[in-house]
Amino acid sequence: MKLYNLNLSNFASKCRIAIYDKNLEVELAPLPGGNFQSPEYLQINPLGKVPALELDDGMVIAESEVINEYLEDRFPNPPLLPANPEARARVRSFTRFHDLYLDPPMRTLFGQTMARNRDEALVNEALSGLNLRLDLLDSRIAPEGFACTEFSLADCALAPTMVFVIAMLGAYHAKPAFEQRQRLAEWWQRVQERPSVNKVLAEMNEAYQAMQQKK
Repeated sequence: MKLYNLNLSNFASKCRIAIYDKNLEVELAPLPGGNFQSPEYLQINPLGKVPALELDDGMVIAESEVINEYLEDRFPNPPLLPANPEARARVRSFTRFHDLYLDPPMRTLFGQTMARNRDEALVNEALSGLNLRLDLLDSRIAPEGFACTEFSLADCALAPTMVFVIAMLGAYHAKPAFEQRQRLAEWWQRVQERPSVNKVLAEMNEAYQAMQQKK
């Protein structure tokens, strides 16, 4: 199997966490043509999104959460979804929350940091939305430390994006991510101790430093 990957992508990073946690033999491949809009990569994944998983038979699976669910189905041990249907639904509620509600305002803020003429109304709306999502996370994360008691696909999704959330809130001099959010702070401390997460966060930092040097 081959994962078309960018180390700084939070969506590719959540797949790498699952791959490392399961100790799978998956090739991490750069994007053909050098970027996700190149003709070479669009032939592989017409959506032009990262990541994409190419199976040994040539089938390509796009969308990070679909990839992680496929890896869980095919390689169930060690598990990243609990056995209980209700607990599995809880994990999936976190991964959907991440994709649909946490990432979008963070991504809006990221785009505005590079905008020549910053849209202050858009920034304020995104900051308000992001803080609301962080409050919801703080209220829903399990007190045991991981998002859903045991390490799961929920943590795989949330951890890489939290790197950008922390950076964006700092860039806009906004309320820090963990201020008055004790459960979220405890989760962040514990999840970084997971070897798979620690490895991916180091890869993300290395990729960021390399990007800064190019600039």
